Amino acid sequence: MGRQRPGKEPAAPAGGGTGPVAGSYPIDTGTCELVPDSFNPDGWILMVNEVHSSHIDLADPRHLDFEYMRWIAALVESRWKPDATLRALHLGGAACSLARYFAAVYPGARQVAVELDGRLAELVRGWFDLPRAPLLRLRVGEARAVTETLHEDSRDLIIRDVFAGAKTPVPLTTAEFTEHVRRVLAPGGVYVVNCGDTPDLRGARAEAATICAAFEYTAAIADPAMLKGRRYGNIILAGSDAPFAQDPSLPRTLLGGGVPAHLWDDAKMRSFAAGARPLHDAPAPEDGEAPELPGAGAPGERSRPGK
Repeated sequence: MGRQRPGKEPAAPAGGGTGPVAGSYPIDTGTCELVPDSFNPDGWILMVNEVHSSHIDLADPRHLDFEYMRWIAALVESRWKPDATLRALHLGGAACSLARYFAAVYPGARQVAVELDGRLAELVRGWFDLPRAPLLRLRVGEARAVTETLHEDSRDLIIRDVFAGAKTPVPLTTAEFTEHVRRVLAPGGVYVVNCGDTPDLRGARAEAATICAAFEYTAAIADPAMLKGRRYGNIILAGSDAPFAQDPSLPRTLLGGGVPAHLWDDAKMRSFAAGARPLHDAPAPEDGEAPELPGAGAPGERSRPGK
């Protein structure tokens, strides 16, 4: 099946979906594989082009298997109470694990998940019990192009979790893109980035500098080994026009779970970014030339309690 038009909700499979079936499937951008979770009879792992992409627990939408997703969820829940009518934009859809989670935590939420791969979005709709529009819309398109079309002050929460193989596409890391995010966010809104990086943390520092330049208040979440540059993994970066860490229980929540994490406030985030330059869009290339820009990191590892 060919790619669907950008901006369209993928069609529901005939018969309303078959549920998950283990196997390898061709998609628009390569191949995805659906693998049963050997630790959880209700769990499924989605691999995209041989990279761990998502985990779904069919019995419990509030079960987030990826540690970095639990950190994002804790940060969001420290800002908004369950009765909030949260308007969320997920850049990077895959199996929509976080969107499914927020639909359970915030029954009044209205969410859009942007997924580049139309065939993958269609398969996910058939496999998993995702909320239907208007609670959750899957929009097929490129994340930056979709963001640039959205109205000012139209979202409370924007989560960027986009990877092409092991890297976030450069156009989604720049100051110019971040300004589009700021425009789309409503007052008090939050921009959250899943930044994967190697131990040298060059990509994370550059992304931190970009977010620090765009937002008055910032924060970062990661486990201590990652923050000290001792391993390859994920750092969650966030920006807002309102302060973070108003909930004193957030640092305690982050210390729980299989991989305890630390919360960095605005001062620590800016210290971390010191010396790094914000990323920018490349100038238009000369005829016959293609610009070469640095990428940023890699997607998250899957972790389990006690790891």
